Amino acid sequence: MTDDDLKQMSQDERAKALGMTTEQLTGKSLYIEFDPEASERYTYPWSHDVDFNKRTEIDTDTLSTTEVNSAIRDRMKEGYGTIVLKNPRGKHSLGVGILNKLNLIVEGSCGYFGVGLIDGPNVRITGRVGWSCGENMMAGTVVIEKNAGSTFGAAMRGGDLVCRGSVGSRTGIDQKGGTIIVGGDTGALSGFMMQRGRMVVCGNAGKNLGDSMYDGTIFVGGEIRSLGVDAIEAELTDLDRQWLTRKLTQYGLMPDKGVDHFTKVVAGKQLWNYDNLEPSEKKLIL
Repeated sequence: MTDDDLKQMSQDERAKALGMTTEQLTGKSLYIEFDPEASERYTYPWSHDVDFNKRTEIDTDTLSTTEVNSAIRDRMKEGYGTIVLKNPRGKHSLGVGILNKLNLIVEGSCGYFGVGLIDGPNVRITGRVGWSCGENMMAGTVVIEKNAGSTFGAAMRGGDLVCRGSVGSRTGIDQKGGTIIVGGDTGALSGFMMQRGRMVVCGNAGKNLGDSMYDGTIFVGGEIRSLGVDAIEAELTDLDRQWLTRKLTQYGLMPDKGVDHFTKVVAGKQLWNYDNLEPSEKKLIL
């Protein structure tokens, strides 16, 4: 869009075109406008042209987190599309802020805030991860081979975040998009204030699942200890079954008995008009 195009618009049209409008969400489903012609926006103008067949390794044993992340950026500048991190030894904040296509393999375990704020890379971590792995993830894939800590995928916006093992509490808190898949169990308050996206838990879910969720969908293959405020069960549709089958097969997590046993959880939408209620009505809901 050119400056001339903007000058010919009204103030309201310019505000919408520039993404500066706000809308009252009360009683509405969240909606994303998508322009299939905007392919040039799928990569950042400063992203590096990398070759996935060009592979290198970084021994992180004696490096600080800052040095490791700087080394990753330097290797991408040199065109390396596959980077292997060796001996991570539970370092925090590894691989954060990668806004580039990349195959990143971490041979070992990571600490807190691993691979957060990423947009584009495909990441595989062979060990465990600490709190807030994939926080604010925008696009790409992250696969954890073992277990993950609390707030897995917090405020996630897009992509696939997969843990083959179990995760802690508050998984997908404030999730805004994308898909979270847990091969094992998840802890309490998972899906808290979820706004959009999908979460799949192949095992059991802790108490208060989906508490205060605004939108989105949660699928649970095992037992649910309790549902949170305004979270309700819904019918599992044929489209849900097809999607679950495709996603779980993609990551090798498809149960032998299929997906018919999964419970679907959505927002009851009783809180959508919460701000319009009188104080006495709020007490009834709480």
